[in-house]
Amino acid sequence: MNGKAQIKIQQMAFMLLAVTLFIALVVVFLVVIRFSGLKESAMILEERNSMLMVNKIANSPEFACEDSFGKNKVNCVDGDKLMMLLQNNEKYMGFWGDSSIEVIKIFPKSKAGLCTLDNYPNCNIIRVNSENSEGFDTSNFVTLCRKEIEEGETYDKCEIAKINVRYS
Repeated sequence: MNGKAQIKIQQMAFMLLAVTLFIALVVVFLVVIRFSGLKESAMILEERNSMLMVNKIANSPEFACEDSFGKNKVNCVDGDKLMMLLQNNEKYMGFWGDSSIEVIKIFPKSKAGLCTLDNYPNCNIIRVNSENSEGFDTSNFVTLCRKEIEEGETYDKCEIAKINVRYS
């Protein structure tokens, strides 16, 4: 009789162990299913944040055309302000975090390449902050405007450009 009771206790212990392992496996399986889309969701969220950051930078007071070109324009970048930022770049170091910002003139295209104070406006790439080379890269089309003087008259010259922002 004593041996039968011990066998019953061992059977019960093994059953409890098997049920516990089964429940643990089910919990692990449910956790894996629950978090399987987490990486994709994080990537989508990062892309959305980077697009919002591009629009925020393009419309920030340091870049935006504001009222200097008539009406307050959305996604309008003032080329003259950008060149002044280049001139005073050390004052704005770290202002936009570790993001890399560049504005590329698309139309009309110029072959001069990178803008400096000497070759502006006959260039097509303005790099404001180019420290970061890794991270999320997002771009958006903007209007790149500047003041031009022709025959003693000042007028607004606007061109099509693309603003690229890379941040980590």
